[in-house]
Amino acid sequence: MKHLVIACVLSSTVLTSQAAHAGGIQKACLSADRSAASRSLCGCIEDVASAMLNRKEQTRVVKFFNDPHQSQSTRQSDRASDERFWQKYKQFGQAVRTYCES
Repeated sequence: MKHLVIACVLSSTVLTSQAAHAGGIQKACLSADRSAASRSLCGCIEDVASAMLNRKEQTRVVKFFNDPHQSQSTRQSDRASDERFWQKYKQFGQAVRTYCES
């Protein structure tokens, strides 16, 4: 059921966001100098983020692209808020793998 809800949200988000200009996550993804980065992949990641993460969480993900060590620090943190975010980030990563790596 959870995957169905995500799929519905993503499909509506993709239709409306493709016409929009690149968001923060897409820009960070494209500028991260990774060989697999493409406009379509980074745009898909942006769409998943828009569907699953609030603005504050998206800003945090942008920081992960710019400084990957921050993701490690968050993952290893003992703070409850970091643990909650990390769990949501893992769900986001799984959704990206499901919907963007076709």
